Amino acid sequence: MIRPLALFIGLRYTRAKRRNHFVSFISGVSILGITVGVWALITVLSIMNGFERELRGRILSVATHVTISSSRGWLSDWEGLAKTALEEQGVSAAAPYILGQGLLTRGNAVTGVLVRGVLPANERTVSTLMQHVQGGSWDSLVAGGWQIILGSELARALSATVGDRVTLIAPKGRITPAGLLPRMKRFTVGAIFEMDMYEYDSGLAIIHMDDAATLLESADGVSGIRLQLEDLYHAPKIGRALGRKLGPGLRLSDWTREHANFFTALKIERRVMFIILLLIITVAAFNIVSTLVMVVTDKQADVAILRTLGLPPFQVMGIFVVQGVVIGLVGTLVGAVCGVLTALNIESLVPWIEELFNIEFFPASVYVISNFPAELRWPDVATITAASFLISLVATIYPAWRAARTEPAQALRYE
Repeated sequence: MIRPLALFIGLRYTRAKRRNHFVSFISGVSILGITVGVWALITVLSIMNGFERELRGRILSVATHVTISSSRGWLSDWEGLAKTALEEQGVSAAAPYILGQGLLTRGNAVTGVLVRGVLPANERTVSTLMQHVQGGSWDSLVAGGWQIILGSELARALSATVGDRVTLIAPKGRITPAGLLPRMKRFTVGAIFEMDMYEYDSGLAIIHMDDAATLLESADGVSGIRLQLEDLYHAPKIGRALGRKLGPGLRLSDWTREHANFFTALKIERRVMFIILLLIITVAAFNIVSTLVMVVTDKQADVAILRTLGLPPFQVMGIFVVQGVVIGLVGTLVGAVCGVLTALNIESLVPWIEELFNIEFFPASVYVISNFPAELRWPDVATITAASFLISLVATIYPAWRAARTEPAQALRYE
């Protein structure tokens, strides 16, 4: 089999035992640096993808994909609007809600709360909240039953359990001969849910929509309609389409707007982490430069002889480019394999390490997510390996160019 001369000589130089052991050491350090960089980058980005997936899932289990609300107070004729929305392709379910703020009291404990009035049958189609009920029953919500479902942290703050009575004070008061009196109603705790999201567990209370309408005096109006989509990533497009169909006077929002700051921060953090870890690969690439510079110095006489025999400068460059590329390719491939294996098994590796060293990286009592979720994305792996290989290739240009400029007469003068 005939191979290009530059490739043949470059591979021979790569496989040959070096007279200068320091050059071999630097080559090994270069490969190790690239391996560690690629390994760390794939693993860290996979973990960040996993955290983003977990947080998005927990947020969207209570939040909504698309929300229809009125720009002028209560939303009337919600049944007709919900029917129209369900006709839009991609919308799978709709549920009305009434939203208000108030104070919950029990004994000496008082805390602010976000009150959401729902229709239990409809709410099941747009939320997974009922799957996180820890005590009591979601079915306790019935019209006129004055039952309330509390988040776990909220119940803890009130020292309330299932069956206890709490008082909800609405912001809108009643005018009486004695003056303005707050509107209050006693509720029975029907269930307690735990989402593992402090924002919801500590500040959300669920009641029946008819009870909320009576308490907040919304008559037949609702605060809005929550829509469940078949594909949540189509929320902006479907929201715009519904906005055109439903006409003016309505406000449509989707989860990408409501939580834009949070998800933008995650993307920025992910991008910064990519750049920081890419610097590890760049530092390792500088070692490739050092290695090839020393190899060029060591092989000056060989290069001079090859030039004398008529080998053109660009093929001399090719010899040393091949050596650098081999170093980068080996480091990149080994790092990619290690990174993929680590990312695929991180959820079992971390508990094993915690048990081995008797430590806990993310205590459940402190952090929202106490495990290490990971989501390996093959486009990320392709991007990382391509970037690593490109950096390694660029690192070979200067030493190879220096080798191509070798003057045969000067190099062989003292040989």
